[in-house]
Amino acid sequence: MDCIFCKIVNKEIPCNKIYEDKEFLAFLDIRPLNKGHTLIIPKKHYRWVWDLENIGKYFEFIKKIERSIEKTLKPKRVLVLVFGDEVLHAHVHLVPRFENDGHMHSIDLGKFKEISKEEMSKIAEEINKNI
Repeated sequence: MDCIFCKIVNKEIPCNKIYEDKEFLAFLDIRPLNKGHTLIIPKKHYRWVWDLENIGKYFEFIKKIERSIEKTLKPKRVLVLVFGDEVLHAHVHLVPRFENDGHMHSIDLGKFKEISKEEMSKIAEEINKNI
């Protein structure tokens, strides 16, 4: 299978890892919609979020990451997005929203932020410290 998220899980492709446990992995999106934009994936390949055997455990993991994003970055809110079409592996986006973040009242899914590799690494480390 040629799944980019499976390659990230298997450490064939690097990521700005925030946190992982035996079943799930959280890392920063390489095309962030905002500072701290995080992807949370199951380590086992599932096509859709709704296919996970224990979806409650998955969302408890997501909640843990979301709380750390709130504590670390202090956004106005954190959007939870489930699309599923951009990578054929179950995943959830957590997108922090900030005052004057350039998105007004909605988020433009095609408007990515330029964030340096160094800053991405620092953001991931800081979010991890608050878990």
